[in-house]
Amino acid sequence: MNKAKSRTRTTLLMIFFIIVAVITLLPLALLACASLRPGVELMRNGLNFNIDWANANFDEYRLLFSGENAYFTWYKNSLVITVVQVALALFLSACVGYGFAMYDFKGKNFFFMLVLLVMMVPTEVILLPLYRLIVNMKLMNTMWGIILPYIVVPMLVFFFRQYLSGIPKDFLEAARVDGCSEYGIFVKIMLPLMKPSFAAMGIYQGMQSWNNFLWPMIVTNSIDKITLPVGLQSLITPYGNNYDILIAGSCFAIIPILILFICFQRYFIEGMTAGGVKG
Repeated sequence: MNKAKSRTRTTLLMIFFIIVAVITLLPLALLACASLRPGVELMRNGLNFNIDWANANFDEYRLLFSGENAYFTWYKNSLVITVVQVALALFLSACVGYGFAMYDFKGKNFFFMLVLLVMMVPTEVILLPLYRLIVNMKLMNTMWGIILPYIVVPMLVFFFRQYLSGIPKDFLEAARVDGCSEYGIFVKIMLPLMKPSFAAMGIYQGMQSWNNFLWPMIVTNSIDKITLPVGLQSLITPYGNNYDILIAGSCFAIIPILILFICFQRYFIEGMTAGGVKG
């Protein structure tokens, strides 16, 4: 009887998750269908699955790859910024989180409270001071102007601190007894143990960096420096909207995030669960 109840519960859960997956993927399917239709038809009939296969084509995708627009310049800018920003954010935030979790120093709790306070402040609130800082550093209209404000992320510091709080400090003491330096302990012992947390936060920060719109739009002002979200938004103007390229470009823009998730999905749940350990 218990086995029958267990099977029924499992079946119902599977059905529920399949329904959730279909609902989640529905906008992506609509976007893919829309990319095969002419912009005029899209504006006339809206997003739907009624594709006129006689008029369906890949002209928009051919235009993307033809080099007649700056799409791949925007794409390259977003890729470079995302890779550099995620790498620096993960490493530097892990260093800060490691310090909070594994060392005792004067004012530790006070400084960690400051991290939590900064995490609760919306980015929009500090846009003006950030803008003035970038102007004074002469980094306007550069990739580093976009990257620098996000190389240490309070959310990541908090997550790494929580994750590392669940790792026994005996690892550190044993390594010190063996003559390992503090730098060697972090690089050779702690970093390999942090792989699940790096995977989870890599997906999170990768999505944040790739989809970041407001700050790159403020910092950059030339067509060859803007990122992909800003470039796609520039296709919508009061003088005409290029929905054909916009829809096709949006479909192609999803690929890096899908690749990132597929590569690190096996670590994602483990990292997110371990990061919830109370320190």
